[in-house]
Amino acid sequence: MNAVALARDIARPVMSPPYLIFLGDAPDIGWAKTGAGLAYWRREECLGQFRAGTATVDLGLPDLDPTAAVAAGARTLVIGMANDGGYIDDAWVPGIIDALTAGLDVAAGLHQRLADHPQIAAAAARAGRRLFDVRHPDRDFMPGTGEKRSGLRLLTVGVDCAVGKKFTALAIERELRARGVAADFCATGQTGIMIAGRGIAIDSVVADFISGAAEWLSPVAAVDHWHVIEGQGSLLHPAYAGVTLGLVHGSQPDALVICHEAGRTRLQGYERYSCASLRHALDVHLEAARLTNKEARGIGVSLNTSSYAEPKARALLAEATEETGLPACDPVRFGVGPIVDAMLATWH
Repeated sequence: MNAVALARDIARPVMSPPYLIFLGDAPDIGWAKTGAGLAYWRREECLGQFRAGTATVDLGLPDLDPTAAVAAGARTLVIGMANDGGYIDDAWVPGIIDALTAGLDVAAGLHQRLADHPQIAAAAARAGRRLFDVRHPDRDFMPGTGEKRSGLRLLTVGVDCAVGKKFTALAIERELRARGVAADFCATGQTGIMIAGRGIAIDSVVADFISGAAEWLSPVAAVDHWHVIEGQGSLLHPAYAGVTLGLVHGSQPDALVICHEAGRTRLQGYERYSCASLRHALDVHLEAARLTNKEARGIGVSLNTSSYAEPKARALLAEATEETGLPACDPVRFGVGPIVDAMLATWH
């Protein structure tokens, strides 16, 4: 088995589709990004959504309770929320137990393990159902070596959390493959793992070993092969910069794409902190990346412009290009073609 194949075997979840996405009482899409990611990238595997009475998030899937979902063919309830701290909220427990009793397996990407929750574990045992905790790696890692590896690597980085790093990486991988370029998406978070079927939840790795885990995830490859690595956190975030730094060093990126949500001026959930400019955020991440890859360079800007009408969105992209000197894209509305053009013009 070659190194790329070995990387693909890391933390491979075996949860079975079709899925019922549990949204509980999620107040907005930012708290339901796991469910939203699955519904967008694996919609054909999502049968419905299971919401509590106060939920305002709607993924556009049929509303089903567990019994109806099982009758329709669902096999796994996926916890679609990603709350701050990654814990199992007490309000979710009855719905999870109902799903197990109805005959569904349950999968989650939380820090708190389903299997460690006494009520959930007992209900799964009674029903003979499986619990999948995909956030927790199935192997140990060593510290990074910093040694140069063959192949090409792109890492998405952010001004803040939840600004489209995963989506951008998936879109770039898809565009590269559409052009006949060898590329693999490297998932570093629970949602990406569920979408790709493989990966490492980097924030569940002991801090000393994050760089080594990133090296393992994007191993030696052919000189023209791209590992497109999903970024996590931000070096400019007061809580989550630590995981970002290890990922940047271990990834040894040749290319960085800076991601942000247009119009966001304060860090989400940490509003006492203002968002940095695109240029400053890119420069900070480049400085860190050049410790292990002196040739690292910015290659593009990914901007979520969903809050704006198209004319304003295009104007914002033009402003981002003027500020950074890099092609700027909204992956959802306009695609990532210009960023991939720049990648191929630079390295192929």
